[in-house]
Amino acid sequence: MSRLSLLVDLSSLLAREVDLDALLASACERMAEALGADRASIWLIDADGGELVTRVAVLPELQELRQPLSRGMAGYVARTGQAVRVDDAASDDRFDPSADKATGYTTRSMLVVPIRENEREPVRGVVQLLNKTSGPFDTEDERFLSALAGQLGRAIGMTTLRAEVASEPGVTLRGPFNRIVGRSPAMKKVYERIFLSAQTDATVLLSGETGTGKGLLARAIHVNSERQAGPFVVVDCTTLPRELVESELFGHERGAFTGADRRVRGKVEMAEGGTLFLDEMGELPAEMQGKLLRFLQERAFERVGGRETLSSDVRILCATHRNLKQLVKEGAFREDLYYRVRVVEIEVPPLRERGSDEIEILARHFAERYSERYGRPMPVLAAAALSKLRNHSWPGNVRELEHWVESAVVLSPDGIIADELLPASSRRVHGAANVDGVFIPDGTPFDVASRHIVERAVQVCDGNKTEAARRLGIGRNTIGRVLKKK
Repeated sequence: MSRLSLLVDLSSLLAREVDLDALLASACERMAEALGADRASIWLIDADGGELVTRVAVLPELQELRQPLSRGMAGYVARTGQAVRVDDAASDDRFDPSADKATGYTTRSMLVVPIRENEREPVRGVVQLLNKTSGPFDTEDERFLSALAGQLGRAIGMTTLRAEVASEPGVTLRGPFNRIVGRSPAMKKVYERIFLSAQTDATVLLSGETGTGKGLLARAIHVNSERQAGPFVVVDCTTLPRELVESELFGHERGAFTGADRRVRGKVEMAEGGTLFLDEMGELPAEMQGKLLRFLQERAFERVGGRETLSSDVRILCATHRNLKQLVKEGAFREDLYYRVRVVEIEVPPLRERGSDEIEILARHFAERYSERYGRPMPVLAAAALSKLRNHSWPGNVRELEHWVESAVVLSPDGIIADELLPASSRRVHGAANVDGVFIPDGTPFDVASRHIVERAVQVCDGNKTEAARRLGIGRNTIGRVLKKK
């Protein structure tokens, strides 16, 4: 790859739910190739932990590599913001040989530059190149890599890795996928299944309440799979008139029905080579369920009014807020189709189960996004506003939180998001619910509902409050406070 052609083209990924590790790894590969280096790595400064981290994934199965800012050449560059070029690493006091000792690799020459948008901005991380194959790194290499690091810094600022406080060094590690925010224990389980599902073509069923982000997670599976270059076609089953569902999915021939004046391809054909996402598939009419089952089994179909059997190579993802197992019992959903679509099931937790800390992280994320969109100053969430957000029951989940914050940003020209800019919160449970075996009647006060849920969790965990807190995605102190309100 020539240097002129290397413009680390991340722009096509920035608006997608890409695996951020994969994005950074791609940048490393292209930088190493362009500068003739044997290895390349990107270290980011974790603003929360004050350490350098080589990965952004938050799963225990994908271990992060961390080191203190006080250690090694990467730490030196991160602290000082100065680029370093070394011909003999072993003779430099700033070099940390521990990684070489652990891996058996021998580092000779090094080029390490800071990642930031420009020299006036704080350092977000460092790019480190090792062992140039054609001799030592030179001044031109340093100039070129510094320019690329600036470009990478601007790209990072457009992802969910952007800094929480722009004037301070580092980035905030909000989660492993771009545009998907959350690091609670409940979401880590979801991410694990997203990663594993993306590596296969298995049919996936995303289940969970409305507004939990099932569509974003479906896109994350697609853009991190081998089908990422193919189309991602969405069918919202709630918006399709019953008489047009088959035509929408499988297309129709000219003359198939009144008004069919030409052949039209269906969504199944449009998704060829990519992914077909059936959103709210629990709403599919009974007569269509058999035809969908046949397609899932054979990848074969006919257009409405046609006799030719066609096929389409697509990956199927489904989502629903309905209890499909209950619909099967009621005879409203085919049992064979149910088992066919839930090869892998990913249960997306409601916002109330992700913990109040995650609510705050999401609120700040949305405030930053909409402040930038509407040209508002850097947002500041007032203490009373944060308290209201943390304590609301969120029947509309993440979507409701996003709408609350967007409205508040629009109404705060000074950037101060005050309590009175948020909707009034009744703090009552909206609609009867059954949470972990606890039935909560409509209109139950939020404090009472919380106590019932916490009591049930502690009971299930045989009195172990720490384990109950982990399962609920809240702090152990919160368990104590809720139980004391009896």
